[in-house]
Amino acid sequence: MKEIAKYITPESFYKRRREFVKLGAGTLLSLSLIQSKLMALDFKNDENLDKLEISDEKLATSYVNFYEFSTDKRKAVEYAQKFNTQGWKVELSGEIEKPLTLSMEDLLSFPLEERIYRLRCVEAWSMVVPWIGFELRHLIEKARPTNEAKFIKFTTLFDKTQFNDQNSFFPTLDYPYVESLRMDEALHPLTLMAVGMYKKPLLGQNGAPIRLVVPWKYGFKSIKSLVKIEFVKERPKTTWELYAPHEYGFYANVNPEVSHPRWSQAHERILGSFSTQKTLLFNGYEKEVASLYAGMDLKKNF
Repeated sequence: MKEIAKYITPESFYKRRREFVKLGAGTLLSLSLIQSKLMALDFKNDENLDKLEISDEKLATSYVNFYEFSTDKRKAVEYAQKFNTQGWKVELSGEIEKPLTLSMEDLLSFPLEERIYRLRCVEAWSMVVPWIGFELRHLIEKARPTNEAKFIKFTTLFDKTQFNDQNSFFPTLDYPYVESLRMDEALHPLTLMAVGMYKKPLLGQNGAPIRLVVPWKYGFKSIKSLVKIEFVKERPKTTWELYAPHEYGFYANVNPEVSHPRWSQAHERILGSFSTQKTLLFNGYEKEVASLYAGMDLKKNF
């Protein structure tokens, strides 16, 4: 991957965003309004210097894992069609200067840009997705964490009226879904808060209206439909870590040399083709992120 500097957004784009956001101040953002904002915001396009072949949009929006809706990929898409994100807010709390509650209007005021990232699922399939979002570090800077904040805990919406599996007699997971990053991982320029993909707002099945994207980790770390971000002293236990700690570790870095107990991670199936390819360490982002784990045993800290 080329230098991270290519992602820096010019000042002219910031000014356009500020002017546009004023037009919608105080409104409840619907999917259509987010769409209009994404179209009006002249965000910086990813030049795709690595020449990644972008996956078909229909495939990326239909082959999904979102257990809150269903463990069945097709049913998850079906149930997500009625997902209501009107008036969405994200709470920030914990070891920060003061608690904050941000609306989607607030979140869309951050510098938006397109990022074309590889996405590698722990199920050994992969795709390439053009996300639209902003670097998580911008949100962290706004929160102004104290020196006590060592980890960030992310939580998905808990709403049994919207999520079928949450409302089932025997839910698949212990909801709400929780994920976490070390502070240095969260501050890395590749870590993204996504509000769109394929130049459109996120759909329900893809984590609307806002989700995390961490491209060097397995997909389950990129938590969807966020409502809470907490800055904490101690490392939280994540949902999959609690569910099956021998299968899903805290770090979940893509690593072809660390197999899942039930299958190899050395190769991956490219969605939309009959091809497989060798899995790259850190999903191809080794140059950018390997220093975060210098001296660590990656097999032990999987």
